[in-house]
Amino acid sequence: MASGFFALLDDIAAIMDDVAVMSKFAAKKTAGILGDDLAVNAEKASGFISTRELPVIWAITKGSLLNKAIILPVAFLLSAFLPLAIIIVLVLGGLYLAYEGAEKIYEFFFPHEHSKPEISLQPLSEEEILTIEKEKIKSAIVTDFILSVEIVIIALGTVIGKPILSQIMVVSIIALIATVGVYGIVALIVRMDEAGLKLIQLSSKERSFTKSLGTILVQALPKVIKSLSVIGTIALLLVAGGIFVHNIDFLHHILPQVPSVITEFCIGLLIGIVTLGIVTLFKKIIGKK
Repeated sequence: MASGFFALLDDIAAIMDDVAVMSKFAAKKTAGILGDDLAVNAEKASGFISTRELPVIWAITKGSLLNKAIILPVAFLLSAFLPLAIIIVLVLGGLYLAYEGAEKIYEFFFPHEHSKPEISLQPLSEEEILTIEKEKIKSAIVTDFILSVEIVIIALGTVIGKPILSQIMVVSIIALIATVGVYGIVALIVRMDEAGLKLIQLSSKERSFTKSLGTILVQALPKVIKSLSVIGTIALLLVAGGIFVHNIDFLHHILPQVPSVITEFCIGLLIGIVTLGIVTLFKKIIGKK
């Protein structure tokens, strides 16, 4: 009886070891999307008055958890009964990521001319402020849903063929990291300037370490968000290229002498440019009609 119990413990320990290894591999594969998710949400969660930043992030976090609760069961059902659909969705997600990365690069070199918003001299009422806040939260949750689908599918793609229990555990861990980890870091980032301001106010001397650190934190916030956006764009193309290389046999054997990172980035960028061109042409045709 005791030997059977210890054998069960050994089996559980072996499963947890496998899950830990697979989770680490899945985390590496989804790191690019997590970086983009972090950059996007840090941008969307900033711009509110300081007293509303954390409540807004908490509202988006709850929406993100609900997104995962909807996406995960559907993904597991597809994996169990129609695993080919995971590969198809994965490649389609790769097209979207490549398109998004190429669009960001195009926007950097050829920025769109946005119409200037009408500036109202009248202060907004509390009700109007809350309405705008709700709209931004809703937009952030919708964006999170799209990114969550990509994260879950990419994580699931790394454990296709594994036992369904292992798939559920690995993908659920990645989904939890994608919510708690990302929005925890977002909360730290958007409060960076507030923390810096507090340090400046606490300093009584003109030149002190506390005041210097506070000034650095205040000035660093926009730079951090901008750098995250750049890193996220590069990561998008790398992840997209990796999806194509590992799931399309023709691309898997292309340029074997070139480092895989360069190959994946170039393929992601090339397919992104082609996709961007097709989408732009389609929009122009629809616009003319």
